[in-house]
Amino acid sequence: MASFFQSLAFSFLCILQLVTHKALASGPVNTTEGFVSLPLNRSNYNIQRPYDVPQDQRYSFINGIHKCWVYSTDKPHTPTSQTKPRTEIAIHGYGYSSGIWQFEGYGYVPNGTSGVCIMQVFGATPPRASTLMIRVYNGSLMYYRNQVLVPDTYDKWFRLNVIHDVDAAKVNVYIDGYLKLEADGRGGTSHAFKCGVYAQNNDSYCMESRWKDIKVLRKSD
Repeated sequence: MASFFQSLAFSFLCILQLVTHKALASGPVNTTEGFVSLPLNRSNYNIQRPYDVPQDQRYSFINGIHKCWVYSTDKPHTPTSQTKPRTEIAIHGYGYSSGIWQFEGYGYVPNGTSGVCIMQVFGATPPRASTLMIRVYNGSLMYYRNQVLVPDTYDKWFRLNVIHDVDAAKVNVYIDGYLKLEADGRGGTSHAFKCGVYAQNNDSYCMESRWKDIKVLRKSD
């Protein structure tokens, strides 16, 4: 009987090692397979910034890199807004209410930036305003304040892919090709992608993020 259980335990261990090996061998996934990349140009980028400062004092686009920064003492993006300061690239022309959509971009957060949303899927059932927020707190990329996706992300480029299946009410987040989050949707009848910096609670005085190779993709029929 003892030999039977030993044999069973050995077989289980072998299966576990095989599954682990396959998982590691598979590596990062290609999240864009089956998606169509939609054309983007500068006309699709609406730069939301403090309403009382010129755009070039909070945003730049040099050598293919979008740089967004804002201060905790800044005004909101409109005189009537009650929200906190932001400098965000709101992608226009590709708002959606159904289907499967994907955001891809390479992000960079310099040391010291904290208490800020750097990417969001805008739109949700009130009183919520967003389906997803990727925030930075003390160098960690987080899903709102609920879950750490990647620790210690300061001063390094990372690839962010966010897939929003509206009809299934699901959102998946990938960092450098690895699945980091599967979350439920939050309703809403209209959605759009945004990236940059949008102050949240416990925000640092200066908040900055950089973005390049931004893409919007839609699942092909």
